[in-house]
Amino acid sequence: MALPKAEDVLVAPNFGIQIDGVMIEYLNSVNGLQVEQDVIKYQQNQGTTGRSNVTLMPGVGKDGQVDIERGASQSDAFTQWIKDSLDGNMGVARKNATIILMDYEDNPVKRWNLRNAWCSKIVMSTLKAGDTSPVTETVTIVFEDLVIE
Repeated sequence: MALPKAEDVLVAPNFGIQIDGVMIEYLNSVNGLQVEQDVIKYQQNQGTTGRSNVTLMPGVGKDGQVDIERGASQSDAFTQWIKDSLDGNMGVARKNATIILMDYEDNPVKRWNLRNAWCSKIVMSTLKAGDTSPVTETVTIVFEDLVIE
């Protein structure tokens, strides 16, 4: 019997971030993007046999965080979002963000929608005299809910 035909594995030649539906920046890297939810363990006895029956059910989805790396001289809109977040201006800073994975022709392939996202941390790359490496920022984005499309 022949094995079923395997689909091509996704590669990530290009990916970016949208804020409130507007593409604002292409990214160097995305790390730690995950979805998690509680597991409810429900145990009961079965009828006359008295045997224990255990059922696992989905519980409440958990919030999360993701680290993204971008070039330090990139989008002013993204920089303003970071500033609003770190200044505690949550009325403006909480936004819906989407990380988009694109194929080699820049067509969207997969989306991770982050609901009520805001920036909680920024780390600059090492600055060293005479170094020719690009300056990057790693930004930690926290979110309340993650939906994968």
